[in-house]
Amino acid sequence: METPETAVEKYVYSVWALPPEDVATRLKKLMVGLRSEFGGPEFEPHITVVGSICLTQDDALAKFRSACQGLKAYTATVERVATGTFFYQCVFLLLQPTPEVMDASDRCCGHLGYVRSTPYMPHLSLLYGDLTDEEKKKAQEKANILDESVNSLSCQISRLALYKTDTEDKTCKSWEKVAEYNLSPN
Repeated sequence: METPETAVEKYVYSVWALPPEDVATRLKKLMVGLRSEFGGPEFEPHITVVGSICLTQDDALAKFRSACQGLKAYTATVERVATGTFFYQCVFLLLQPTPEVMDASDRCCGHLGYVRSTPYMPHLSLLYGDLTDEEKKKAQEKANILDESVNSLSCQISRLALYKTDTEDKTCKSWEKVAEYNLSPN
């Protein structure tokens, strides 16, 4: 039987696809503009590839590296600015569910042992928060005003990252990058 002394601590991890630096800079500007009016925590621009899963750090790292090996860079294309129904999907960029986008998530979920409770919806969050439907609509409109061409944004995803993401921490201050992997050229 495991005692507290021999138990290996588990943490909550997520796998993120990271946009290229120029796109990340553009998105951060948009995110700052939204937070200035609607509040919410600061976080790095990312596309969630694998949602929250509880693992030991060694296990998470090994499974993350295994999932990334052989995975090729792919294109992510925005469909539109959309709103969701909970804190971590308040206002986001809905992405086209292309085979490459879906395969990257399926592969990573399989390697990490993540079982989805809902179908995968590729997205890049712009704003976290508990807003009313009216506030979300205003934030959605503001996003389109702050960056008029964001609905036609397309970028190459060539990096995945493993993040420690305690979803109880709605300030996101404890979230930290544990590892980053450069994908094979397409």
